Amino acid sequence: MTDSESEGRPGKRDRLAAAAARVLHEQGVEKTTLADIAKAADVPVGNVYYYYKTKDQLVGAAIATHERNMRALVSALDRLPTPQERLKALVGAWVDQRDLTSRYGCPTGTLASELDKRAEGGLDRDVAEVMGRLLDWIERQFTAMGRADARELAVALLAAYQGISLLTNTFRDPGLMSAEGRRLERWIDSLG
Repeated sequence: MTDSESEGRPGKRDRLAAAAARVLHEQGVEKTTLADIAKAADVPVGNVYYYYKTKDQLVGAAIATHERNMRALVSALDRLPTPQERLKALVGAWVDQRDLTSRYGCPTGTLASELDKRAEGGLDRDVAEVMGRLLDWIERQFTAMGRADARELAVALLAAYQGISLLTNTFRDPGLMSAEGRRLERWIDSLG
């Protein structure tokens, strides 16, 4: 263990993965260099290759970071007593990121869109699996509400979020996300 790790600072691998998720979101996959990620992680660029041999491995680490963040969020939401409260808290978490979304879009959605345009790697399928797990969790909430159309409702909720993320980013208007969040909360209440 290095001194920085023993003092509570994440290790270089973890810092690189977190930095990759952040920088790829802000700059996009094609514009981001390994040097950009190394700088953001406060890791010498030469050390990057010790942990990640290719940029695609760093993209994979970013996807894993998105998954960890999503699992942590879902774990916190699962402590709420009702499925309606869990879904509305999910919407609230999305709305809380409205300023970031207005600048760069949805972290996972924009990465998925960008990776889909690449011919190689299979990373597009990896990020789709992360989004699929969130979709499955949302479906379970609607199922717990007794809805026979739970899958369709889950798709509608996730699609509404992705759509408003795009519009919020396009118009650089966080207020759009706030307004849509309120509408989605009312919609969730109407389904219970």
